[in-house]
Amino acid sequence: MALVTSKEMFAKALNQDYAIGAFNVNNMEIIQGIVDAAKEEKAPLILQVSAGARKYARPAYLVKLVEAAVIDSGLDICLHLDHGENFDICKTCVDDGFTSVMIDGSKYEFEENIRVTKEVVEYAHDHGVVVEAELGKLAGIEDAVNVDARNATFTVPEEAAEFVARTGVDSLAVAIGTSHGAYKFKGTPYLDFERLKEIHNLIPDVPLVLHGASTVLPEFVARCNQYGGNIPGAQGVPEEMILEAVKHGVCKVNIDTDLRLAMTAEVRKFIQENPAEFDPRKFLGAGREAIKSMVKHKISDVLNGSNKL
Repeated sequence: MALVTSKEMFAKALNQDYAIGAFNVNNMEIIQGIVDAAKEEKAPLILQVSAGARKYARPAYLVKLVEAAVIDSGLDICLHLDHGENFDICKTCVDDGFTSVMIDGSKYEFEENIRVTKEVVEYAHDHGVVVEAELGKLAGIEDAVNVDARNATFTVPEEAAEFVARTGVDSLAVAIGTSHGAYKFKGTPYLDFERLKEIHNLIPDVPLVLHGASTVLPEFVARCNQYGGNIPGAQGVPEEMILEAVKHGVCKVNIDTDLRLAMTAEVRKFIQENPAEFDPRKFLGAGREAIKSMVKHKISDVLNGSNKL
């Protein structure tokens, strides 16, 4: 049991057509719910930390909570920085004990993205840490990521091949139609699978990453709204689309919004049904169980079981 990189996880996933769940964490209960689910499912696991999580919970707390999860569960866990916005943040996380970092240079022009990514790759690899990068821009809002739909751009397959060759990056997040947040599609959901297939054909040995891949499960949206929420028209990526993407090189599926919805729905329900209860452990415990149930479903039904350990 240890904090590990995703290198071996991805190698197995690529060969056997399954994906690893990469779940965003913000506090103890979320971490416990995710890890308990992965342990029961005997699945490999990536816990990832966004800029918002680092600001909210503070880096030292998150690292120690994940280290505690390794000890408590006996699982090997990859600790990943999600959407690192510059070299300094990536370097800090490498130095703090993260085993994987993402440098998100998608806001830059192609050559500058290569330069920034290569700088992070060189430092991280020297310290035994793997690197994810992004090419193309996903629309939507998630913590520090805010891209208007008009500025979203799909990944160009030929550029993806050149980008990987010139940077030495370990995995690549691609833009094929997913987006961040709870409002991913206004009409019929669409992912560009032909583009994904072309990317995978050009770089078949490179693990691909799907950001903005929460399903926005209707039952959690309905429960949030039933107990005082206001989330009209939320729509995510249908689970059958995730299953299809996994067949074409996607080895890492990022999930954040579904975690938030699952926990919030159960906390709202508990508080409304138990107005005299003021012990935070009670409603946070209920939220933790909702996280666990949702993650078990994702692992077993959406990620092809993450190929049991």
